[in-house]
Amino acid sequence: MNDSHRLALQDTEVFLRADKTLWWPQAQSLFVADVHLGKAAAFRASGLAVPEGTTQDNLQRLSQAIAGTRAQRVVVLGDFLHARQAQHPLVWQALADWRQRHRQLHVALVRGNHDRHAGDPPAALGFTLHEEPWPLGSLSACHHPDVRPETRPATCPASQSGATSGTAPGATVLAGHVHPVVQLGGAGRDGLRLPCFVHQPGCLVLPAFGAFTGGQPVAPAMGVDCYAVGAGRVWRLPPAGRTP
Repeated sequence: MNDSHRLALQDTEVFLRADKTLWWPQAQSLFVADVHLGKAAAFRASGLAVPEGTTQDNLQRLSQAIAGTRAQRVVVLGDFLHARQAQHPLVWQALADWRQRHRQLHVALVRGNHDRHAGDPPAALGFTLHEEPWPLGSLSACHHPDVRPETRPATCPASQSGATSGTAPGATVLAGHVHPVVQLGGAGRDGLRLPCFVHQPGCLVLPAFGAFTGGQPVAPAMGVDCYAVGAGRVWRLPPAGRTP
């Protein structure tokens, strides 16, 4: 199917989805990174005129992903909330309504750097909270990409503040934080900027799920595979050093 891409990881398989989530069927788990709920509200609180409705849009798309996979668990790989200013009554009400519609769903949050500033979601929402790395069998749920030299992805700076280390040997780190995007060039001056998944042995970085987020371009590198997301599709881009 064009709306997802199967990827083998160690002794399991995952699916990279066109909605920017990752589906792990073996554990009935849906992974999402960098939702940044309340970012627009935080900007408006600072006096900047930005669009409304992004929180509802994010939660609606997440609901669609849950329905499409019949997930029993959602794992948020950090930065669920954007900032302390995001703790707005309208944001909490939208989130409470969403949680009511998914009462049986297990939601786990691996705290990211924005979560530490924004604060944890209210206990009434029933989230379980974890520090990185959170081991899940052959996977390791994190926010920051692994920075061990032998597994450092091209999207992760050599010295990433707050980055995790000490993950289980052989585990594949699932992370977010860097909001990876790729820049595709066409004829003339045409260009297209798309979110992407970035994979290399030992680490898989998810694109930012939030609708109101920026992106960090991924430089082509040997041994790094990029999977672009756009127009309801996921496709693997040609590896560095090889033309289509």
